[in-house]
Amino acid sequence: MDADEMDFPTPDSDVDSIAPETLKDRIDAGESVTLLDARMSSDYEEWRIDGETVESINVPYFHFLDEEIGDDVLASIPDDEHVTVLCAKGGASEYVAGALADRGYEVDHLEDGMNGWASIYEAHEVTGYDGPGTLLQYQRPSSGCLGYLLYDGDEAAVVDPLRAFTDRYLADAAELGVDLTYAFDTHVHADHVSGLRELAEEGVEAVLPSAAADRGVTYADEVTLTEDGDEFAVGSATIETVFTPGHTTGMTSYLLGGSLLATGDGLFVESVARPDLEEGDEGAPEAARLLYDSLQNRVLTLDDDVLVGGAHFSDAAESAADGTYTAPIGELRERMDALSVDEDTFVETVLADMPPRPANYEEVIATNLGQNAVDDDEAFALELGPNNCAASQDALTSDD
Repeated sequence: MDADEMDFPTPDSDVDSIAPETLKDRIDAGESVTLLDARMSSDYEEWRIDGETVESINVPYFHFLDEEIGDDVLASIPDDEHVTVLCAKGGASEYVAGALADRGYEVDHLEDGMNGWASIYEAHEVTGYDGPGTLLQYQRPSSGCLGYLLYDGDEAAVVDPLRAFTDRYLADAAELGVDLTYAFDTHVHADHVSGLRELAEEGVEAVLPSAAADRGVTYADEVTLTEDGDEFAVGSATIETVFTPGHTTGMTSYLLGGSLLATGDGLFVESVARPDLEEGDEGAPEAARLLYDSLQNRVLTLDDDVLVGGAHFSDAAESAADGTYTAPIGELRERMDALSVDEDTFVETVLADMPPRPANYEEVIATNLGQNAVDDDEAFALELGPNNCAASQDALTSDD
């Protein structure tokens, strides 16, 4: 049974809850935060809330079920600091926080647990964008997912939408007084469930790379298939399709307003793509060579001041001054050695230190192909956890 579905005893003390957004604000402000994560250790090791000022302690909830909690357990929890307890959905953490409050600890618990944390979705303006209109970058801190909203005149387009936030894109467009005209996917994602079809059902023109559809997409007749060099107008801005295979055979970038290249999972501000999520270990070397060609002949041929914005960021990434995970191509060329080495060295580099594949990635891919039908709750659960779409767990950039 899920810990959050258990009937826990009622502690004597009432404890407050803290909203996920409030907790993130505290972390972003550099406040010292002590977290007691009551999930099972395997879940904790796979995915947790981190930060430079975050002290994270893992003590699974079952240690608190006995009337007498072990001295070793209590000794691991600071009694001179405020502690926020969290779990998967908020049920177990409320009980654990109450049990600690009964013993004099200053505690609260995270509202909706890690599910609440995964519901945070922030929009930041890309101030370095100098094309027509305004460009926003969506950020999902729990998984590092990034998306983009470009709007100009009375039209808007979203790139790499998440199913969990379909309503958010429509609401943001309405608030801005624009019509959400297009929704673009860069490829068949392996780490999150795409919102492309849900937006299509709301009257948005959904755009998918033709090469991505060739992987077995079942709903190709419901979307617009795009080829290399195709252009789409959003107000006076142009979105140009730039075919950049490597991470997948259908990986496609979109040049937004001539100023930012939305690279999907081809190139990030701290790393390049991993090449093994479509064809596995056997096909990874050839995919890495495809990626090398895409980066050298499609991405790095653009002007140095064109911004790169990927579909993800990792813990190793550093944001720009405007809070977005974007960087000029010229800067990445200087700071990322993998962009200036020869092909064989590049392949060796990207295959050397690949992280674990994203959780449930095969089922997520099947869902995004349309071969696996899931409801909204199941889709949300499938994508919980880190994205792990980069070639390395550490940054490939230097600070030079």
